[in-house]
Amino acid sequence: MAEHTVLIVEDESTVRELLKYRLGKHYDVYAAENGEEALDRIEETIPDLIISDIMMPKMDGFALQSALQTDKNTRVIPFIFLTARADEEARQQGQRKGVDDYITKPFDMEALLSRVERLLERIDMFQTQLNAEIGQDFSNRLLPDQVPTVEDYKFRFHSEARQQGGGDLFDWTETDNDTYFLTIGDVMGKGLRAKFYAFSFLSYVRSTLHTLLKESTSPAALMARLNDMLLNDEVLEDTFATFLLMHWSPNTHTVTYANAGHCRPVLMTPDGPEVPEHSDLILGLEEDVAFSDVTLDLDPGAALVAYTDGLMEQRTQDGDMLGEDGVRDLVAEAYGSDDSIRALLDSALIRSASDQFEDDLLVTWLQRENRNG
Repeated sequence: MAEHTVLIVEDESTVRELLKYRLGKHYDVYAAENGEEALDRIEETIPDLIISDIMMPKMDGFALQSALQTDKNTRVIPFIFLTARADEEARQQGQRKGVDDYITKPFDMEALLSRVERLLERIDMFQTQLNAEIGQDFSNRLLPDQVPTVEDYKFRFHSEARQQGGGDLFDWTETDNDTYFLTIGDVMGKGLRAKFYAFSFLSYVRSTLHTLLKESTSPAALMARLNDMLLNDEVLEDTFATFLLMHWSPNTHTVTYANAGHCRPVLMTPDGPEVPEHSDLILGLEEDVAFSDVTLDLDPGAALVAYTDGLMEQRTQDGDMLGEDGVRDLVAEAYGSDDSIRALLDSALIRSASDQFEDDLLVTWLQRENRNG
């Protein structure tokens, strides 16, 4: 975790330098002589915690704290007041203004350090909980509530989100011709930033598909437009994504896809698994990139399994990543199970060094029923 930043606001130079010295052993510390100077310093760097005297020239501690309360970016900064005023009226005034602690001079340095540590631990705890809630919310928004129900086909997906995972996404769109576009992707990065960009990217994918499907059903043509968007959109510039865009036609029992650097899907048939070779450049790297369409036949019993790199990069007991070959073997083992995805994931964890998946992962399993088998 990054080092915490503490601002000391104290007009007495001896006390100010002592606090800078002792707190500087544990935190990134900077100082101001009064409230006005503190506001200028805060414009440059917002601290994680403020330790302030009350009685100071130009702007006292109460005025500083009130000024910070008017700004949404600073109103939640924890505040400790240091003052020689030990009367109950001052203490109550500080409490009414939302001050987190109140220490009178002369103070015990070890006690002050302990209180600072507790306050910063509380900040970390709240931030961790908030990040987890926001991350889970974004993860849920990157997934559909349900999948298509199509006669003679079994279609399932499974997702597991980690707080510090990346931007895995999955969605589907039905066309006017009773076909479906399936979109699976991974926006580069970790944590909330990746999840936010994945949500923004998926929103654009949805709107783009609805618009462009009137012109073309080629995944490669649509992929080229998405690539241009990443390179030119002000919000998503410098964002990179692997993406698998699949056009599934149940009537012709085919899947046509374009792959922009994503994990290659596994095509499982009664004769065994195969990994289609083709993959193009990831999205967002270069302009005017050409993408190619690849068409796969879904014969009776065939299953097409797509996934994100959280599965492929899971560490095995020998320290290596599961890898593409490992995923292919897991698909072959899970094929024929009543719950194929669950069987695949259980087998992956049996091979893993950990009892849980280390990153966000997503798996889709599209299988044509074998009515003759």
